[in-house]
Amino acid sequence: MNESISIWSLIVEASLVVQIIMAILVFLSLASWAIIIQRGISLRRAVSEAEVFEDSFWSGLDLRQVYADGAERLADGKPLIGLEAVFRAGFKEFHRLRKKEGYNASMVIEGVQRAMRISISHEQTALERHLPFLASVASVSPYIGLFGTVWGIMNSFRGLATASQATLATVAPGISEALVATAMGLFAAIPAVIAYNRFASDVDTLLNSYNTFAEEFSSVLSHNAPGQKGA
Repeated sequence: MNESISIWSLIVEASLVVQIIMAILVFLSLASWAIIIQRGISLRRAVSEAEVFEDSFWSGLDLRQVYADGAERLADGKPLIGLEAVFRAGFKEFHRLRKKEGYNASMVIEGVQRAMRISISHEQTALERHLPFLASVASVSPYIGLFGTVWGIMNSFRGLATASQATLATVAPGISEALVATAMGLFAAIPAVIAYNRFASDVDTLLNSYNTFAEEFSSVLSHNAPGQKGA
């Protein structure tokens, strides 16, 4: 009997509780990998779109044209995300407030910054979607596997108490299935913790770029605020 069949037999012949624990760990592992793939694609797209929009924004295009291009995409049912969503929130608020009577430059810029902070908060929520699940899998899976290990060892020693001869062969199968549960817990946890740390770092980098853009864009708009030269 080769190694793979031996491991499979340990899983099949494990006690019901250990099998349930293994099934939970398999589900957590599959769910984690689905999220890892989805989040990886999503974050790469967010980084790429942020770079493209920043290059376009600072290339000297008229801001009204950038805003109009975004409006056309919205009309076509294409959502605006990332830096473009932050830009649109600030630019829209800027034109709304500058038309109001009694608003000076500082009040307009403060409103613009508030609108962009809200937009960045929404983007942060989208970027961090499902990351708490990865963190939970990373922290909980080893303990779930450990519970299966403890349960399997308990069953082994319970069987040893009723056995006529106390030999290693008597307890080896139960201990082996218990250790398989531990291995499955680690198999689920390790990719989750690596992916979580990587994605959390990517999200922080993106949010820093969003906040930097918001500050720079506020500075640009301040030159066209009411009461400023060129307004």
